[in-house]
Amino acid sequence: MNKKLDCLVAGETNVDLMIGASVSLEPGKEKLADDIRLVLGGSSSITAFNLAALGTKVGFVGVIGCDAFGDFIEQRLASAGIDLKGLRRDKTSRTGITVWFDEKGRRSGITYPGTIPLLRAQDISPGQLKLARHLHVGHYFLLTHLHPEAPDLFARAKRMGLTTSLDCNYDPSEKWNSRIEQVLRHTDIFFPNEQEALLLTGSRSVEAAARALGKLAHIVAVKLGAKGVFVFHDGNSFHVPARKVRVVDTTGAGDSFNAGFLSQFLRGASVRVATNAGLAAATRCVARVGGTAAFERKP
Repeated sequence: MNKKLDCLVAGETNVDLMIGASVSLEPGKEKLADDIRLVLGGSSSITAFNLAALGTKVGFVGVIGCDAFGDFIEQRLASAGIDLKGLRRDKTSRTGITVWFDEKGRRSGITYPGTIPLLRAQDISPGQLKLARHLHVGHYFLLTHLHPEAPDLFARAKRMGLTTSLDCNYDPSEKWNSRIEQVLRHTDIFFPNEQEALLLTGSRSVEAAARALGKLAHIVAVKLGAKGVFVFHDGNSFHVPARKVRVVDTTGAGDSFNAGFLSQFLRGASVRVATNAGLAAATRCVARVGGTAAFERKP
């Protein structure tokens, strides 16, 4: 049976307001910014956008508000050719936003969650899964409404013949649980970064963390930032260093790695080839400001 979608991405989406300044903020004083941009944010939606830009047929399931930020997100995802039948509008909450302030090269941010945590397992219907070959969920720890049913969702996807992947991102509660171990037992590819892998396992090394996580997920790709990626698969491991590039902005680098990896994995490539594709996508991402700028279609 031919599937309509290569990948169904389910997770959070929000806007990022990125402010650059060469001055420091001071209480009671108004300062002028050097640059400001409103861009697509959210680990899941950045992965979906960039995966679609790499030629993969993508559908997205998520929640936005009935507001201008929600309109912006819908327009951006649609511009990448993503199937948005699973995008739900919530009338009771505003669309989430993260404000990033880059002060003389030092970045800090604050997030208003809004609709970010509202995705539920019931939003991802059996009919949607039936159309897809693969299910990817991003920023698991923010999706608090999904946690109770997440293991059953992944198990159902596997029973229907889909492969699965998960990116957890940082846990703001710092409990590092939320049923993620049960989810990983039904996960083909897990995409933590170094800090997340160490905190999830209590390990002191990336290799030990990857091996521990490899007892649950089939493939574990630990993203190491400027150091590249460490992969554990079928009892074997390998490290691939990052490519040298002038870094403009690291926003979405890990999400772009996910997209590059999945773009080749879903074409039947080996784990090593998929890993190199992930690093290529991450390298492409950091050369521009914002998680999707390097992947936008040229007019």
